[in-house]
Amino acid sequence: MDCVGKVGAARKLAAAAAFGGGGLSVLGASLYGVLSAQARLARMTIGTLDDPVPDATGWYGKGRPGPAIKVALLGDSSAAGYGVDKVEETPGACLASGLAERSDRPIYLREFAMVGAESKHLSAQIERALPMGPDVAVILIGANDVTHKARPSESVRQLEQGVRRLREAGVEVVVGTCPDLGTIEPIAPPLRQVARAWSRRLAAAQTIAVVEAGARSVSLGSVLGPEFAASPAVLFGPDKFHPSAAGYASLAAVLLPSVLAAVGVVPQEDVEPEAFRGEGVLPISYAAVEAAHTPGTEIDGTEVAGSKRGTRGRWVLLRHRRRHAEPDVEAPDRTEAPERATEPANG
Repeated sequence: MDCVGKVGAARKLAAAAAFGGGGLSVLGASLYGVLSAQARLARMTIGTLDDPVPDATGWYGKGRPGPAIKVALLGDSSAAGYGVDKVEETPGACLASGLAERSDRPIYLREFAMVGAESKHLSAQIERALPMGPDVAVILIGANDVTHKARPSESVRQLEQGVRRLREAGVEVVVGTCPDLGTIEPIAPPLRQVARAWSRRLAAAQTIAVVEAGARSVSLGSVLGPEFAASPAVLFGPDKFHPSAAGYASLAAVLLPSVLAAVGVVPQEDVEPEAFRGEGVLPISYAAVEAAHTPGTEIDGTEVAGSKRGTRGRWVLLRHRRRHAEPDVEAPDRTEAPERATEPANG
């Protein structure tokens, strides 16, 4: 019954986003008010860092054969790599290095993510990203929507609109959904429990909206989930809110297999879903709730007997893709201006 309730809540929030409803009933207006008020205190405790975030924009794997894969990195501070000192420690550099190594192709990554960004800021980032003609866009968004006064249904609607715009432009899209915020040390109980419930339901609703818009989602519960809670000194940064360099490397490792799949680079052992690993076809709402509780879960649309939808909604394929060994992360090569980013010469 608990699962049924969560499925209904996620479906209701996604529907509210689609049809312009408020969506506050997911937690109730009173709890949402508590979350907003206490989040302000949490942000004061978390604080900010003064140093600028290293920019991961540039070429990776330059000199490898084949046409370049162009990647647009969109979203908030978790995409930008807030809190690290070196560009090689950013999630962008980790992800692009892994893509270059696994695809054996040069990668051009351009970073559009901004510290403090919410879902409402995605439209402007996409406007800047489209002229580069990305092959794939990676979006990490949602945490700031939780700790600010963003209306849940509005956050989901803005994300869905952004994904649809990218897909209409022929861009593959991978969305890392809202992480589990229940392990952030500066957020004390009972706000911690509320934040956990809210972020997981937002993640489930994001998944539904993203897949309906033609993209695939990846659960990022592992960013602030069990493995982070078990080793906060290693996987959280100095402000105890954002990941450390090791944490960002873990985030990139979760995303990498799905980004490779999005650009058509899939190891033979990952071509077909494996039932013994919990992979298979489910209605979208049930898959979204499971993904929100299982870090690293990929959800993508599929068909059953030639139909995209069943009596319980859109059919999706739930995958637990195998993680790859962490690559040797390289610094970006910025010898060419972004406007001329087409394909690097070999050598």
